[in-house]
Amino acid sequence: MLGIDDAVAGVSKLLDDGLNKIFPDPSQKATAEALVIKAHNDAAIALLSQQMSVMLAEAQSKDPWTSRARPSFLYVMYVMILVAIPMGFVAAFRPDVAASVAQGMRAWLAAIPDAMWNMFGLCFTGYTISRGYEKVKGATK
Repeated sequence: MLGIDDAVAGVSKLLDDGLNKIFPDPSQKATAEALVIKAHNDAAIALLSQQMSVMLAEAQSKDPWTSRARPSFLYVMYVMILVAIPMGFVAAFRPDVAASVAQGMRAWLAAIPDAMWNMFGLCFTGYTISRGYEKVKGATK
């Protein structure tokens, strides 16, 4: 089964072969390659712009469920991670109970799909970057 890397490599080789046949002159080929790279970058920028506009629309929504969805997700993940702190104290006094709870928590955390952990990391990173940007620009005053 082909992965995304194989597909990108295949398209890249196909473009390179096509450019070699169409533009045998190295300077013309370089110009064509630059145009292909520019078109690819323009498409990526347009996609990011569209995604950003959707995120901004959600964040500025008057609907509290929509505007609070991402922070609420982060809070749930924070609580799940912070629950581990008291377990250190339980382990000091009742190691058998701590072992049972740790086994249960391990099973609980393992049940969370990797996609949700990835989404948590992405949301946390995006939230952190946007808050830092707001503070630098003075938007939170």
